[in-house]
Amino acid sequence: MQQVVAPAFKTCSDCPIRHRAVCAKCDSQELELLEDIKYYRSFSAGQTVMWAGDHMDFVASVVSGVATLTQTMEDGRTQMVGLLLPSDFVGRPGRGEAAYTVTATSDLVMCCFRRKPFEQMISTTPHIAHRLLEMTLDELDAAREWMLVLGRKTAREKIASLLSIIARRDALLGLAAPGKELQVEIPLTREAMADYLGLTLETVSRQISALKRDGVIVLSGKRLVTIPDMDRLMTEAGDDSDGGYLV
Repeated sequence: MQQVVAPAFKTCSDCPIRHRAVCAKCDSQELELLEDIKYYRSFSAGQTVMWAGDHMDFVASVVSGVATLTQTMEDGRTQMVGLLLPSDFVGRPGRGEAAYTVTATSDLVMCCFRRKPFEQMISTTPHIAHRLLEMTLDELDAAREWMLVLGRKTAREKIASLLSIIARRDALLGLAAPGKELQVEIPLTREAMADYLGLTLETVSRQISALKRDGVIVLSGKRLVTIPDMDRLMTEAGDDSDGGYLV
């Protein structure tokens, strides 16, 4: 079961997602208002955070960990439609039901806001409304970019694209070590990567092995990936080396 937890940090200013989350533009007075309506929840890897159609009495930001968004068709087929990474926003103000099933793929901590008070704050706190609009447009750009990845890129480019998205997100949040070489932990199993990318498990394993053999990545176990040269990975992904923020 999910647990209400106390965060490892003491204040919002110490929060690891402070400058990327929905509260990024808030001043000290606005942060105090958010403090009154927020609480933290933790979920274990593999645990369902919410089912599609569930009533949602909160919205939230992912503080740490990763979750998947999935949708199930009437005949039972399930498709992964997105990833939730640190600083991503969960839920939609004005919508009382979850649109997708959210499942933790690693141990997950979420900063939750009671939905009704948060909706009221949007109308009275321009900084929150502005940041939420920015994040919504970023999400739209990411969805369009992902259409290109799934529809036009080769299997090798798809794997490289997913790795580059995760690596750049970690770098922006300060989770990856500074410098040209990056080390990131892939939050998905290879089976989940295959589902998300529209590939077979065998193809995912074969392409990861090929990227390793060619020196594009260095593997430590199944999840820890070192990227010696980010520019080269971006080239493998079919993107410019100065490509922007994709998710």
